[in-house]
Amino acid sequence: MKYQQIKYEKLNTYPLTERESKVSVDNFFKSNERDFIDKLPKILAGEDLKNIIEITLKAVKGNNKVILAMGAHVIKVGLSPLIIELLKKGVIDLIALNGAGIIHDSEIAMSGKTSEDVDKNLDHGNFGMSEDTSFQINNAINIGFKDGLGLGESIGRWLKEGDFKYNNYSILYNAYQLDIPVTVHVALGTDIIHMSEHADGKAIGECSLRDFKIFCNSVKDLQNGVFFNVGSAVILPEVFLKAVTLVRNLGYKLDDFTTVNLDFIKHYRPMTNVVTRPVKNKGKGFYLVGHHEIMLPLIFTTLLDKL
Repeated sequence: MKYQQIKYEKLNTYPLTERESKVSVDNFFKSNERDFIDKLPKILAGEDLKNIIEITLKAVKGNNKVILAMGAHVIKVGLSPLIIELLKKGVIDLIALNGAGIIHDSEIAMSGKTSEDVDKNLDHGNFGMSEDTSFQINNAINIGFKDGLGLGESIGRWLKEGDFKYNNYSILYNAYQLDIPVTVHVALGTDIIHMSEHADGKAIGECSLRDFKIFCNSVKDLQNGVFFNVGSAVILPEVFLKAVTLVRNLGYKLDDFTTVNLDFIKHYRPMTNVVTRPVKNKGKGFYLVGHHEIMLPLIFTTLLDKL
């Protein structure tokens, strides 16, 4: 041959049995286990799923904080009854929502349905123009602002006073009844209720800022607890990161806790602001990819069964 090849004769080799390997039959799928989660391979996401359940279970039994931050899609895929059950069973200590969360939750309470056809209504300028939604929610916020309430408490109180037909499906109503805080973190201009003469930026902003302070008051006690971010790619990861640095700045110990992000795909901001940065020195961060309507029931129904 024109070019010389390297020679293998002096390679250092060793027996396979002496090599350290990352995968073993001990971690394989176990068909003889009774419960589905116990059957899963103890490898990659299968192991993460088991760990998330066990860590959360330990936090709940140890009376440590479990905070659930969630985008509105969790409501839109029909998971409100599961979230409400977690509230009633004492699993969740605080829920954080974005602005869309209160809209879908309130529409469910008022009419038993939500999620309009955006493509159909956008063409004619009718998207987000439900008078009931805009007036009722804005009015609740404006009254709550005058009474010194946060945004989540304002909506929860209004839902209770309104005694709506489908209140039992409302996360905000049930949390208010159980005296569990729901904080709402709004970016002005992102929600349909901002396209209304009833919207008061001062009321929305002040109530949301009050909720940020309530959120921080819960995050300060997150040591040995668990923070879930489900389906929020920007707003809630940003809020969480600011809360972490604020409570650390105030001198609260927050260096050993667990974060979990669940979404359809991997996003930069939840990965950095939830899974890596807050727990980089101690603690653990997990990122599971999958549909909310499958992943949340898998995790939380198993957790409830173990409780």
